[in-house]
Amino acid sequence: MDTFTLIFTSLGSVLLLLFLVMKARMHAFVALMIVSIGAGIFSGMPVDKIADTMQKGMGGTLGFLAIVVALGAMFGKILHETGALDQIAVKLLDKFGHSRANYALGIAGLICTLPLFFDVAIVLLIGVVFAVARRTGGNVVRLAIPLFAGVAGSAAFLLPGPTAMLLASQMKADFGWMILLGLAAAIPGMLLAGPVFGNFISKHVHLPLPADVSEPSLGKNQMPSFGFSLALILFPLLLVGLKTIVARFIDTSGTLHQWLQLIGHPFTAILLACLLATYGLALRRGMSKEKVMEVCSAALQPAGIILLVTGAGGVFKQVLVDSGVGPALGDALIGAGLPIAIACFVLAAAVRVIQGSATVACLTTVGLVLPVIEASQLAYSGAQLAALSICIAGGSIVLSHVNDSGFWLYGKFTGANEMQTLKTWSVMETILGTTGAVVGMVAFSMM
Repeated sequence: MDTFTLIFTSLGSVLLLLFLVMKARMHAFVALMIVSIGAGIFSGMPVDKIADTMQKGMGGTLGFLAIVVALGAMFGKILHETGALDQIAVKLLDKFGHSRANYALGIAGLICTLPLFFDVAIVLLIGVVFAVARRTGGNVVRLAIPLFAGVAGSAAFLLPGPTAMLLASQMKADFGWMILLGLAAAIPGMLLAGPVFGNFISKHVHLPLPADVSEPSLGKNQMPSFGFSLALILFPLLLVGLKTIVARFIDTSGTLHQWLQLIGHPFTAILLACLLATYGLALRRGMSKEKVMEVCSAALQPAGIILLVTGAGGVFKQVLVDSGVGPALGDALIGAGLPIAIACFVLAAAVRVIQGSATVACLTTVGLVLPVIEASQLAYSGAQLAALSICIAGGSIVLSHVNDSGFWLYGKFTGANEMQTLKTWSVMETILGTTGAVVGMVAFSMM
């Protein structure tokens, strides 16, 4: 099928999806299923393969996310009910003050996400936002946007994050420059997209605390100390960090490396953290076994909705990926003769908007840009390739909307409807990605 038809079909699918969800008020899960089938048909996919592609998209998305969200929801709920999150919120407010709590959350998101996937970091840290908001009586938007900006900035630009690591290895960029430019992109991007934009948009969009966020079950005298509470939050981060960092410096065929791969996997890390919170905190502090079971069951109910809608977004993404729209769009943009740094950003952004996945946008862009770089007969340095990698990373996170799992994670966790999510989350991602890409473009031009 020709490039114009593929691109027209994908853009039309996105617009139809927005209409069904926001104007017709169709449930997002149903709308995503309908539009996915339509996109498959009109893009020329064999009709007998569309259902298989949808199954692949759902399984590929939920295969990782289902376990992370379910365990993370229970872990976070136990930390809330025992007062551990409250203790962290109190300390943040004492150190930074009510007026600067949003900066603290942005920095926390930036640092804590270093060894984690985006989804894992959000599940583990969102409870701190609610704890701070409950104590300050503040708008959830003002606090959630900085946290999400920090998490997204770290996941996109900083090593050893999976996106940055993928780009650095695929582009053969210099890792030292990748670290420096990643920091130069992530820090100002987080500040602009997080606290600065969060302060502004919170005056126009108000999100109250979710209905299920209440006072902790345990009394004040039964709550854990701040040190123990922080240790519980950092425990799964430490385990994943051991796998991500330490495992790189030991023999890959040894027993220690194999154990680190198991213990440091997000599944195992959050499971162990959940067990530690249950048996090392909740039960020891006087919470009954029946109450623990009730807390865990209550945590799983909203998680089910999050997973279904997010999985449906994965279905839509997979249909667009398998239809071949990414390569078609890439060929059209590369042929337009844009400067290479701008082309990296625009191409990654275009693929991101159409199919939703930042990882797919990065891989598609790298696959299309590398042949152009090699054919240009220009000897780009490792530093220049790192700068181009930052441009790609920035483009891969802009303009997030209904085909992106992050869009639904933000909306469902904060209670934002689709329009509120577009005004807050989508704009935040665009500011963050554009800021990072500009840093990459400036760096490339100076090397």
